[in-house]
Order: sequence, then C-alpha cells, then structure tokens
Amino acid sequence: MARRFADLSDIDRDADWSLPGWLYTDPEYYAVEMERVIRPSWQIVCHESQVAQPGDFHTIDYLGESVIVMRGDDSVVRGFTNVCRHRAMRLVEGPAGCTKKLVCPYHAWTYEKDGRLSGVPMRGDYPALRLEDNELAPVDIEIWRGFVFVRLEGEGPSVAAMMAPYDHEIAPYRFEEMRCISPVRERSRAVNWKNVGDNYSDNLHIPVAHDGLTRLFGKSYAIEAQPWVDKMSGQLSDHVSGNPWERFYQRHLPRVDHLPDTHQRLWLYYKLWPNMAFDLYADQIDFMQWLPTGPTTCVLREMAFALPDDRREMKLARYANWRINRVVNAEDTWLIERVQQGMASRSYEAGPIGASEVCLRSFAKKIRGLIPEARQHRAPAPGWSRRPREVQ
Repeated sequence: MARRFADLSDIDRDADWSLPGWLYTDPEYYAVEMERVIRPSWQIVCHESQVAQPGDFHTIDYLGESVIVMRGDDSVVRGFTNVCRHRAMRLVEGPAGCTKKLVCPYHAWTYEKDGRLSGVPMRGDYPALRLEDNELAPVDIEIWRGFVFVRLEGEGPSVAAMMAPYDHEIAPYRFEEMRCISPVRERSRAVNWKNVGDNYSDNLHIPVAHDGLTRLFGKSYAIEAQPWVDKMSGQLSDHVSGNPWERFYQRHLPRVDHLPDTHQRLWLYYKLWPNMAFDLYADQIDFMQWLPTGPTTCVLREMAFALPDDRREMKLARYANWRINRVVNAEDTWLIERVQQGMASRSYEAGPIGASEVCLRSFAKKIRGLIPEARQHRAPAPGWSRRPREVQ
C-alpha cells in the first residue's frame, strides 16, 4: 500500500476541496476503490482473548471474501481465506466457533488448525493432487495490543506503525487485558462507506447536530490528524446536564485506578485508516468498522470491550454510556443518510473544505494519492478505469 501513495508530506493541490459527490455513488469508481483502498488495508477481526484456545476461530466477511482467524496447536494465531481448495466451498459458518479440524461440508476435505491439508477422501482419484500444495490460502495477520487484524493483500505500514503517534495515550487502557462485553453486531446502512468515516471525523457538526455531546463536552471537543489516524476528544463537563442519562453518567462514573487523572473523564476517539474506529471511555471501549457492500451501501460491524469490573456502579455507568451513544448514533444515521442522498444530486460536485477540518483533509489527500481520478469534480467518461494509468 505504501508504494502506491505519493509522499505523504507532498502538498495536496486540491486540499481546499472535499472529495466530489460522484465518488460516493459511482459503480466504476467503487470497484477501483475496493482494489486500491480496502483490499490492501488492515481490518480488525476480534480480540486475541476470543481465540484463546487451540481451535478457537473468528471470521470476518467483506468484499466477497471470508477470512478465518484461528489459534493453532502451537498457540500461533493465523489467518486464512474461508475457502476449500477443492471446489471453493466455505468451510465454516457464523462469526465464531471452535473445532479440532476444519472439515469441508461438501466433500470432507480436512485441514489442520495451521491450514495444512491433511485428509482427502478417495485421494488416489486426484492424479494432480499434492497435499503440501493445497493448504488454505493465508492472509496477512497482525496482533496489536491484543486485537487481531487481517489484510487480504498488499503492502504498507503495520497497525502498530499507524497507531504509533498515540500509543502512549492508549497504553494505560490495558487493551491486552480487556475482554469482550458485547459480541459482534452488524447493522446495514444505505450509505457509501466513506460517508460513515467522514461523519466520524467531522468536528463542525458536533455543536449543530449533537445536543447531548455538546452538553457533555461544552467547548472541550478537539480534533487532530496524524498521517494514518485521526484523534477526536472531549472532557466531561462539570456543568450538570438536564438529560437524566447524561447526568447519571456525569455523577456516577466510578474511578478506574489504572488510568491517569487526566483520563478519568476523558472521551477519546481514534479513526484508523481507512475504515475503523476505537471509542475509548474510562468504563469501556467500543470498536466500529464500516465495511463496504456496494457503491451506496455498507455494514457497520461493532463490538465492545472492557477490563473485568463487577462493581454495580460500573455496570450502571456502562448502561448509561450505551443510552447516551444510542441517541448519538441515531442522530448520525439520520445525517449520513441525507448526505448520501445529496451526493447523488447532479447539482453537487465538490464542496469547499475548512482549514479546521484537518481530519477530512487528511483522508481526502490519501484517497487522491491512491486514485488520481478522485481529483475530478465530475465523473470521467465510462471506462476510465480500464485505460492506462498516468504516472503521478
């Protein structure tokens, strides 16, 4: 991935313009974007504790691919495509499970936990078969602070390298010791995947569209952008909210001794390139990724994690957190659905982008670096993606 980008320090000649509307609706552009942006990117699958024992597995499905993350008998966590090498049958169903071997439900080809093909019924019936040449197709895997990521193909910075500017802020939360408190939930959205991420990093809409966050943060909400990760943050206000759940959270959020005083009432948000986010609270962390399913559709994949804490006040604080953010999510859904509708209007090309919108500027710059046609405010003639690429 890195070799496809222009130097990130280069001046973006289109920096004062947002990405144009056609990038959010055009099928030809969508196909190019999936190849150059999503396939070579890291995607979170689960926490390492969710594949703690040999045979434990988790799956993730996107871009027509299904990936298995599984712990082997040697305790190594590996990633494979969920595809039998015989007739392409899917080996496992569902988001998680545990198995001694991966047995294809079509013709009973059998694979070990490390992906080796170990059993084939009627093996002598396959003149060209070599077991050692038919192991499950591997995918890149990385474990960063206890979370397991996979990448379908390509090169580029590791998750650790991308998150490095904020590693010192994240370290006190003890991600490695966290456990899942809310399993994977998927929600379909009738929007282009970029609209979800754009909204996540958009600072200017907070005081306009999120009354609850404005009450909680006052004027403390701030954003900044590093090359591969955006950071948003807000300190809980001491001014008591009139909303009952916000007020309860303000008053009853218990102290967590592993965090410094500066983080006891701090809400942190990190958006990792290109489509993942971590929401860090003193009481828990929420994870979200927005997986493209089409030019104008995506799926939100969400999980929540926390350190073990059986205090009654902590359980109530987490519930109050959920009630607060349920309202925020509904407000954001209303916004992005209407932005998506506007992106389809022939009247919209590209909008001016503010100097303070540093996160949106950073994301747009990387998209334009990967796909130069994204600089055009109007869609080029059909077939543009099949013509030879110009050297940038």
